[in-house]
Amino acid sequence: MLSYHLKVALHNTKRNKALTVLMVLAIAVGIGASMTTLTVTHLLSGDPLPGRSQDIYYPQIDVSPNSKGREPLDVLDYRTAIDLWSAKQGAAQTLVAGSQVKLRAPDTALPPLMMSMVSTTSDFFSMFDIPFQYGKGWSPDDDATRARVAVISASLNEKLFGGADSVGRTIRLGNADVRIAGVLALWRPAPLFYKVRGGRFSNGDTSNFYGKSDDLFVPFSTSLEVNAGNFQAFTCWGTPDRPGYLENSPCVWVALWVRLDSDKVAAYDRFLHNYAAQQKEMGRIKYADNTRLRSLMQWLDFNRVVPSDVKLQTTLAFAFLAICLSNVVGLLLTKFLRHSAETGLRRALGATRIAVFTQCMVESAVVGVCGGIGGLLLTQLGLYLVRRQPVPYVDMAYLDVPMFLLTFALSVAVSLVAGMLPALRATLIQPASQLNQL
Repeated sequence: MLSYHLKVALHNTKRNKALTVLMVLAIAVGIGASMTTLTVTHLLSGDPLPGRSQDIYYPQIDVSPNSKGREPLDVLDYRTAIDLWSAKQGAAQTLVAGSQVKLRAPDTALPPLMMSMVSTTSDFFSMFDIPFQYGKGWSPDDDATRARVAVISASLNEKLFGGADSVGRTIRLGNADVRIAGVLALWRPAPLFYKVRGGRFSNGDTSNFYGKSDDLFVPFSTSLEVNAGNFQAFTCWGTPDRPGYLENSPCVWVALWVRLDSDKVAAYDRFLHNYAAQQKEMGRIKYADNTRLRSLMQWLDFNRVVPSDVKLQTTLAFAFLAICLSNVVGLLLTKFLRHSAETGLRRALGATRIAVFTQCMVESAVVGVCGGIGGLLLTQLGLYLVRRQPVPYVDMAYLDVPMFLLTFALSVAVSLVAGMLPALRATLIQPASQLNQL
């Protein structure tokens, strides 16, 4: 029976070419606009650490005397960060801070490069499951001894050494020679979660969280020596004695990430409260009760990492899809009522209302599939135009398999929803009133 409905649907589609083209165009344009923005939103709001994010947490303690109990600052001061990291209360923990450094490769002819350096600790690479092309990360002993080692990205390795295995070779950071311990394979989390902070203060512009990952990673303790004086504070509640030297300053600038098993989260939260209470007794912290322990995805949501303009565009695109849907409803109603005499004849010959309704819905589905093909082409065009925009995340704007399938599913769903009202109207046709039109 379904094959018969499909045969009739294809026949009716060819009979009403103008109406069919209008309906396909309406669906294709609506699907193209909505799926373009939905694809970008999907890419930007995904999990940067699939399978691991539920175990990664971001602790905060209110160390500012001026916060008055408001939300704690996004990062920690040096002493608090070192205390929490040294306590080893999690399955793994890592410090993260950023600075600019001058890099040179003595045995190459390249000029010096100014680049962003991530100061971190040995657990960084294992916690976040970062792949290596050559070598490996440094050890906890290297953290303790302030070893002059570094890990570089594949792109920096290509630029400096032509992509060859550079483990053991030397680069110069500032005025210090540093040995390369490892070279990362391609690694591009979206967003760059380890750099996320201050998103809620950015007036909706969080696109900087979606750039390419950093090229240079150095032990936190080592960077305090080789790049002394070049660290930038997130915020301060006093004036540092020496700008850039932040170890004993009234400033926050160090992030801490912790990996916790599910049964250890409550214990670590108590540890934060107890530490803050202890520091309050010592007179160093004023608001001991103001601590936070957010999971990775909670931290990203808190910082509103999906750019606000993308959210707005998605809302507008789906509003446009709703307008297209209403137009399709009107066109389908016109189409079905145009054939009301034939529908009346079918009803007079014994066709049930369910059969008429099914016939109309099959015709709607055929239009939806055609609209889906057109919508897919327009989505690809839309993503191509997105990739030409001057924003950091444009190189990720591609249609993956789930979004490809969703394009067709949404197109057929839209056409079926649009066809329900006209199909119901067609089933109400009285055979006797239509037979005299034949």
